[in-house]
Amino acid sequence: MSSQLTENIPLAERIRPTRIEDFVGQEDLLGEGRILNRLFKQKKIPSLLLWGPPGSGKTTLARILAQNIAADFVFFSAVLSGVKEVREIVSRARDRREIKNIQTILFVDEIHRFNKAQQDAFLPHVESGLLTLIGATTENPSFQVIAPLLSRCRVLVLKPLSPDELKIILERALADQDKGLGRSRLRIEEKAMQHICMMADGDARVGLNILEVAVDLAEKSGADPESTAVITLNAAEEAGQKRHLKYDTAGEEHYNQISALHKSLRDSDPDGALYWLARMLAAGEDPLYIARRLIRFASEDVGIADPQAITIAISCRDAYHMLGSPEGELALVEAAVSLATAPKSDALYRAYNEVRHDIKKTGSLPVPLHIRNAPTRLMRDLAYGRGYQYAHDSQDGLVDQEHLPDELSGRKYYHPTNRGYEAIVKDRLTKWEKILQSRREKKQPHSVKGDKQ
Repeated sequence: MSSQLTENIPLAERIRPTRIEDFVGQEDLLGEGRILNRLFKQKKIPSLLLWGPPGSGKTTLARILAQNIAADFVFFSAVLSGVKEVREIVSRARDRREIKNIQTILFVDEIHRFNKAQQDAFLPHVESGLLTLIGATTENPSFQVIAPLLSRCRVLVLKPLSPDELKIILERALADQDKGLGRSRLRIEEKAMQHICMMADGDARVGLNILEVAVDLAEKSGADPESTAVITLNAAEEAGQKRHLKYDTAGEEHYNQISALHKSLRDSDPDGALYWLARMLAAGEDPLYIARRLIRFASEDVGIADPQAITIAISCRDAYHMLGSPEGELALVEAAVSLATAPKSDALYRAYNEVRHDIKKTGSLPVPLHIRNAPTRLMRDLAYGRGYQYAHDSQDGLVDQEHLPDELSGRKYYHPTNRGYEAIVKDRLTKWEKILQSRREKKQPHSVKGDKQ
């Protein structure tokens, strides 16, 4: 291939490792005694799902594994290909196995985009061993891959590359004279290298793309065209522009980060809550989605411990709705910090779940007669409302009557905590119970000598 054609290929593709010894990162999988290390030595590859962030080496690992066992490597696009292409791949794989005894490794990039028809078409051939499937995905495969196919694959989790690992890759690219930038007489400032590693955010492809742009912005140290060019921090910043945070508004990171926000609030950590709120907003999450979750949190995890929490959450949602971004984002910050620093109670949440459980178990229990409405004579004749005690007729506004169905009489669902305003509610309920208990005792006939005790 001519040098001109080579230069037209992106740097990240040109220097892609072809040997396991040159692969950087994923020591948890490739270290001595680890699964991929063992598979590589055994030259036996089962069907795999490589789950990890962009630029962590999924495609490169798949190619190296296929090369190691001299298998035919077939790239399949989950987006561009359909069931017709599946049949063609299966036919060729069968011919290669029967005629040349060559194994076929089918690599499916972005397997989370695999539709069910494609997965069903591949499944029997993965089961029979005709095809060894290696899927790569940036999203949780349990959300998108059908259970039968998932059960036949080993799921391997890849991590983002560390800054030190990214630095190794970038330095190799600068030194490589055949496929990299070694012939360009380049030198990079340490601060520029650190900035590129930071901007890459664990993604080798992003780091190499930034480096490639930075080369064009490198500054010559003199007028001599043969002099060394220097990639300065300014060039690296210009090449990197804005950092893109990893996020997906309907996938793994979406659920991970909203979970992190919710748990930071529950654990009364305003700093953690602020960080995850800001992370989600910076990555493009819908602010009104966050506002809805804050309102939910106010009733689920704060409840009556601070009855104003839900009012604050709703008001902040309304403030954002009126102001929009960026001004309205501060209202979400106010809600998050307020909820994080509020006393916590899930007593309402537990009580509601217990009630739902009893309703599911007992069905449509009738309303006790004494608390039924009796607007007609017939209903009064049927004892609707008979014996009902009107609370306001009592001196302290308390009456001792059952409001639950007979089958659930005496059941207690709400158990207030000693936190925040709920402690006042608990004291109030305890006081009321003592008053009612005192009345019951006064109504009981005193025992007479000789009576059975």
